[in-house]
Amino acid sequence: MLLAVLIFLVTLVLVVWQPRGLGIGWSALGGAVVALLVGVVDLSDVPTVWDIVWNATLTFVAVLIICSILDEAGFFDWAALHVARWARGSGSALFNLIVVLGAAVAALFANDGAALVMTPIVFQMIVALRFSPKVAFGLVIATGFIADTASLPFVVSNLVNIVIADYFGIGFARYALVMVPVAIVSLLASLAVLRLFFRRSIPGRYDVTALRRPADAVVDPVTFRAGFAVLGVLLVGYFTADAIGVPVAAVAGLCALALALIAARRPRRLVQWVSARRPAAREIAHLTPSAPERSVAGRGTGPAAGAGESRRPAAEAHAPAAPPIAVGSVIRSAPWQVVLFSVGMYLVVYGLQNAGLTDHLGSLLSALAAHGDVVTATGTGFLVAGMSAVMNNMPTTLIAALGIDAAGVGGLTEQMMAYAAVIGADLGPKITPIGSLATLLWLAVLDRRHMHIGWGTYFKVGIVLTVPVLAVTLLALAGWLTLLGP
Repeated sequence: MLLAVLIFLVTLVLVVWQPRGLGIGWSALGGAVVALLVGVVDLSDVPTVWDIVWNATLTFVAVLIICSILDEAGFFDWAALHVARWARGSGSALFNLIVVLGAAVAALFANDGAALVMTPIVFQMIVALRFSPKVAFGLVIATGFIADTASLPFVVSNLVNIVIADYFGIGFARYALVMVPVAIVSLLASLAVLRLFFRRSIPGRYDVTALRRPADAVVDPVTFRAGFAVLGVLLVGYFTADAIGVPVAAVAGLCALALALIAARRPRRLVQWVSARRPAAREIAHLTPSAPERSVAGRGTGPAAGAGESRRPAAEAHAPAAPPIAVGSVIRSAPWQVVLFSVGMYLVVYGLQNAGLTDHLGSLLSALAAHGDVVTATGTGFLVAGMSAVMNNMPTTLIAALGIDAAGVGGLTEQMMAYAAVIGADLGPKITPIGSLATLLWLAVLDRRHMHIGWGTYFKVGIVLTVPVLAVTLLALAGWLTLLGP
């Protein structure tokens, strides 16, 4: 038992610390190899763990590839600029709309996608509007906070959601039926807490004309337009696939492949045929900024290029231009380390079950279940949230699932625990910087933009913001799921 705990702790420290840039996947895989060598886990456990994590992990990678391609196309810049204009110069409205936009991105593209995509966009907006450091801090924290607290509504909104749903056989439609209303409560509670906490940091009036036109943010109009269709197919596909028993990884993977082919202009013959038959093809070049006009992040910063495109010969105008997005680079930079991390870390966690440690958690959860639905939901949620804050939500998720399984409950009580574990694993990480890998990456993004948030400062803000939102969300779950029934 002691050996299993020691391997887990050392692996966790290496994952969080990442000495000399060591990838999280290699650290977790190293821990798994050690666990296998010393007999904490057996080779027969590997297929079991892979069966638990493969759907969640591959879905997560596919969704982030879609997110990254759309980001390169200017999709999220375009949306954020529209949001800034909808606020009509009101800083209070802008604060609200940024939170809502972050919630929408988190729901469709997972918490990691929301944090890593929205943060640079909001930061650019802060610079363009010349907001003070105090205002900037509030907007940046709000963006990072909502990325996790709003990652509840769909199975694909967070990697841990998929793990829990797969483990307990919860379908996409059933999960959405339970969690969409709960997620709305979480969003409203988050917005209320953020506004209260940052009431002195909410910006006043701002000059809308200081921002670019939304159309100028679109780098690749073809991929941009295709993105709407892909997102529609993705959402419909999730529900349809659920009804016929197809894993969400297949839906997300096919949509990622389709969008990648469109962005890469493949197959080339089809692109040439479409370009030759569409007079509007010239407009694509007209809307695409030239290379010198793009910012470091690949987003347009000036007027759209191509003032002279209409004077090109017809044959040249119809010829497909080189794709504006380096799709190969996007795919190579996808979080493939997460695949190794999921298998390796969960094998290490499985060693804790083999040592009997998850049985103790099961006994505690069983005791909570004896006191009714409200205690079951709040007790499970806060317990998982605390574990996630201390030892990261990824290993906590499997520990929680194994503990719920060991509790020996069923029906509505098991469902209550499973959904409460999702809420705890989604919201709990916001208490500390090490609660999730997304938070660590988010802090690194801010550091690169010379906005350092120390761990002490983060904790003081995180615990004050998270605890009330967590409590309200868990109470909403208890009431709604009791009303729905098993």
